Amino acid sequence: MTPNRRPESTHRASTDPRALQCRRYWGANSTNGGKECDEYPFATTYEGAAEHDYDPEVRKFNFSVKPIPKDDNRAGGNLLQGFYGNNHVIDGDYDGFIVKIVT
Repeated sequence: MTPNRRPESTHRASTDPRALQCRRYWGANSTNGGKECDEYPFATTYEGAAEHDYDPEVRKFNFSVKPIPKDDNRAGGNLLQGFYGNNHVIDGDYDGFIVKIVT
């Protein structure tokens, strides 16, 4: 387990919106076999599962989730953390930014 992650607890699993949505759409056993349920493709800013907590006008549970392998989930999170740490300057409480995707 990585140092900044809490183990899944019964309380968290029953109240975490990501876990609730994952069970709803993928079934009760969706995280079996070393998977974690996370927002997918990803939501690391003011969007996704937490958005309703900050803006009550936003529809609750208006985000997507998918069970993905735990190691892949953590590796992706570490890459994003490094990217934001090196490339993102925060300017205020609700700083927004745009990422241009080029294919």
